[in-house]
Formats: sequence, C-alpha cells, structure tokens
Amino acid sequence: MSKQVKLLDKYSAEVLEERYNGLVERIEVKIRLLHLGEGTPSRGLLKMGIAKLYNKDPSLVYIRKVESKYGSPESIIEAHIYNSQERAKLFEPEYIIKRDEESYKKVAGAQ
Repeated sequence: MSKQVKLLDKYSAEVLEERYNGLVERIEVKIRLLHLGEGTPSRGLLKMGIAKLYNKDPSLVYIRKVESKYGSPESIIEAHIYNSQERAKLFEPEYIIKRDEESYKKVAGAQ
C-alpha cells in the first residue's frame, strides 16, 4: 500500500506504510520524502506537513525518526498521529514530546 502525496506543497512523497493502532489510538506512518536540491526539511516543517496531510492539529503529530542517507535527496520519516494529547502523553517518550514541541515552535515562530 503506497500512495503518492505532496508534502508542504513542494515535496513529492510516498506513504510507504499507514496503519491504525486501535489499542493506542494513533495512526502510524512511514513516508519516503524527496527533497531534490535541498537539505532534509526540519522536524517542525515535517510535523506541519504531515498534520496537513492527515487533517490533524500539528500538536497531535510526533516525528519519531527521520533517516537521510548522506548525499541522497531522499529521507524516510516515521511518525505517530494521535487522536488526542492525552493518548500521546501516555505513549510517547518524554524526549520525543519535548523535541517535537521545540522543533515546531521554531517553525511556527518563523512564520
């Protein structure tokens, strides 16, 4: 199951995996992102793009992993998208929550 999407209105992306975890109440996604001629987008930008793609508030999206190979214009992103902040705080590690909040503040403050 892969589908082609646009992320942040400028990056081509492919949703490689997408599954709903009913026990935890979250969507777990793995996305391949092409960023030709540019560096890897920040976690804050990725958080905004994925939130828009899934019609969710950015505060419910947690970027778990961004993996880029040196010199390659491609990154693999793993993210969790929750139904509520309460569920996210139960299951996401504290360092992920803190890192995501800080990266989002940088991007949101710049706009």
